[in-house]
Amino acid sequence: AYLALNYLPLNQGYNLLVLKLFRSAVVILITYGFYNLAGYYHIDGSGLTRWFGIELDKILVPFISKAVRILIVFLGFTIVAGEWNFDVNGFLAGIGLGGLAFALAAQDTAANIVGGFVIITDKPFSIGDWIQTAGLEGTVEDINFRSTKIRTFADALVVVPNSTLAKEPITNWSRMGRRRINFNLKVTYTTPRDSLERAVTKIRTMLEEHPEIHKRTIFVHFDKFGEHGYEIFLYFFTKSTVWGEFLRVKEDVNFKIAEILESEGVSVALPSTSIYMASQADETKRVDYQ
Repeated sequence: AYLALNYLPLNQGYNLLVLKLFRSAVVILITYGFYNLAGYYHIDGSGLTRWFGIELDKILVPFISKAVRILIVFLGFTIVAGEWNFDVNGFLAGIGLGGLAFALAAQDTAANIVGGFVIITDKPFSIGDWIQTAGLEGTVEDINFRSTKIRTFADALVVVPNSTLAKEPITNWSRMGRRRINFNLKVTYTTPRDSLERAVTKIRTMLEEHPEIHKRTIFVHFDKFGEHGYEIFLYFFTKSTVWGEFLRVKEDVNFKIAEILESEGVSVALPSTSIYMASQADETKRVDYQ
């Protein structure tokens, strides 16, 4: 097509104009193609690992993708501007002065950009991680130069400025090696000592032999005399940190504890109040309410 344009029956002025339009269109098409290619890695950065053996954290992929896109558009614009004999050097100087003025006028935006760089360098979380801040909990869906998008468990999408997120304490639940379960099991004061001791031993043995309970930290002890009954302290961890699997293991443990209590004839203590009533004959009668 380029060679054919040289043989068009046009005068020199029109021929030069058509050639400039053709070359500009080619540059724009190439720019558009590379722009979309950079956007492909925004969705899936595994291509870098597959083609070049480069492994990137998921949190870096959106930043790199957007930075490459901006660079591609800038280079394409520069080439097209040079094709039409625009003063690119003056334009770049103007961008520098304009950027300085913009930075002074948009300090919040600049703070968000700095916060974004703090997040990607410190790496407190990655795309897909379940995180919790002072007022928000959910899964990280995307992070860009200005903000981070978090999908809450109510399926709402919350956009948090990077400057705000960089200042807050962040709990990354996805990076737990194990998940904790701890509670106090209260049993009635009418429980015989032998039955209580056997129940504690059986619960401890059950947890130690459970295939989905982490063996390193298991505490099951008769802890104290509570307000409504004896209190057994339980403190242990599940191997899985996935929410659904954690709930399933917790449910299984609860059923096994209930079975042990039934086998030993131990009843769970309920909040109760004792009221003492005196009759006219000064005889004291006690009534228990549960």
